[in-house]
This record gives sequence, structure tokens and C-alpha cells, in this order.
Amino acid sequence: MSRPSFLCVCLNPTLQKTLQFTSWQRDQVNRTETYSLDASGKGVNVCRVLTQLGKNALHITQLGGHLRDLFINLCERDRVPLKWAESGSEIRFCYTILDQNDHSVTELVEESEPVGPGTEQRVLELFQKEIQHISEACSQQPTLIISGTKARGFSGQIIPLMTELAAIRGFRIILDIKGSDLNGSLLYKPYIIKPNLLEFCTTYLPEVDAGRIQVDEPYQVSIKALVVAQARRLARDYGCAVIISRGSKPIWVIEGDEFYEVPLKAVVPVNTTGSGDAFTAGLASALDDGLSLSAAVQEGIRCGTLNASLFRPGVIHE
Repeated sequence: MSRPSFLCVCLNPTLQKTLQFTSWQRDQVNRTETYSLDASGKGVNVCRVLTQLGKNALHITQLGGHLRDLFINLCERDRVPLKWAESGSEIRFCYTILDQNDHSVTELVEESEPVGPGTEQRVLELFQKEIQHISEACSQQPTLIISGTKARGFSGQIIPLMTELAAIRGFRIILDIKGSDLNGSLLYKPYIIKPNLLEFCTTYLPEVDAGRIQVDEPYQVSIKALVVAQARRLARDYGCAVIISRGSKPIWVIEGDEFYEVPLKAVVPVNTTGSGDAFTAGLASALDDGLSLSAAVQEGIRCGTLNASLFRPGVIHE
């Protein structure tokens, strides 16, 4: 088997339970015959979509506990190539409730358990081994995608260190992370950073009222100039493009000093869980094919829209 050209990293694995109802009510017994269980977490979703796009990708994570073999089997079912380091911690469950009556998507998220002692070193050793193999065997520039939060127990240095090690090896780096993980990683000049609007503001614009961002569309418009100005500063200082997602609203793209908005395709959603990850996979795949950033954003939108129209999370076909 040939070496992958994409390495997907997420240090917070998830078992995702999806349940669909024609309608559901609080304080009642709600039954459904339509449900699924999937290996998930942002990195798994990205890797699964890349694989469905025909790309050779590998996912690295940490695993432990009684549900480890179940997670591995679900990845094998979906043909998601996986390498993992032992963490000694149980894998969390997250739940998606789909209401066909109003097309709402409700997520219930468990926080992760802390990883055990030595996990960080084992993850880093695995990561270093894989980026060396990939960089030596790949005939074109390989891509590193780091997504999501990390489980408790990891230090604040692990994500920036992974970014640095990959940059030294010449990887194209795409970061779908936030906060100090993103701040520390910017020093190594990733190609793209892709926070959503809330993540961007909580990381770089603490004066913005985060509580209004997701519920008040006029407020998003009113803070647009602040966001774009800060994104341009990041693009100038660190040589990265900035892609800011806003749910179903047009995406904001900052490429150098250029700013443009890209509308999403209207779709009646079935399950939007993983749509942002499908976007990331489509974006990365298109860049790997030599497309421009604007064309890659369109491919990302295509993949995100496909995911939203399907039942399972982090897929473009079932």
C-alpha cells in the first residue's frame, strides 16, 4: 500500500450516536428505529471524507478503555486508516438528535476523560514517525490537517510542536483549531487557518460579545470590519489564508489583503454534524489537486453540502 499524502490529527476521539425522530418532546419517552453509531471526532470525519474523495489519508489519535476495539472496528468498517497511541482513557460519546419536523440538529457532547501518563510522548513519537515516512515517500507536497480540541491531560505545547515538526518537513498545514493551540501554531506559518466566527472572536477579539454571535445575524454584520481587519493582520504576519465559517451564512475568506465572501448552497439539512469537517476535506483535496484557494473553497462547500444532506456524520456518500 502506498504511503498517505494526508495526515489528519485529532486528539479527542468520539463515538457518535445519531438518532432521528419525526418529532421529539422533552420529559417524554421518545423512540426511533432510525439511528447509527459511528467513529467520529473532527479528524476522523476529515479522514473519512478524504478517503471517499479517493485520497490516501491517515488519521492519528489516542485511544483507550473498553470501547477502543469498537472505535477501531468502526473505522475499519468505513475504511478510515488509523494509527493510535494508548491513552488508558475511555472514549467519550456524543449524541446527535435529528428532528424531521423542523430539520433541527441538536448535539449533546460529553467532555473527554483525561489521558493517562505518558500519552503525550507516545502520540508525539507516533506522529514523528509518520511525518518522516510520509515526507520521504510522498511525490508531492503532503498535507497535515489538525482539527478540534484535544482531550484533557495533554500539554499546551503538543499542537504547536506537531505544527512545527510538520513545517520543517515541508507539509502544507491546515488548522481547524482555536485558542492557545492556534496562537502557538501560527508561528510556524500554516497555509490555512479555519476557525468558525465564534472561535475566531473568542481567540482574537475578546471585546466582542460572544453570546450574541450565534443568535444575532445583524451583530455578525456589525463586527465584520473588526474580524476582517484582525484576519488581515494574521494573514500578513504569518503568511496564512484565513477562512471563517458562519454556519449556513456566507464564508469569509481572507487571502493576503483580499477579502471575499462565498455563499453556501441552500439545502434542507438532514444532519449538519461533520459538515465543517467535510468542507475541510474537500478544501484540502482540491488544493492537493492544484486548484486555487477560491476554487478549493467551492469544493469544500460542495462536500459540506453533501454531508448536510445525509444521515451519518462526516460523509459525502453512504
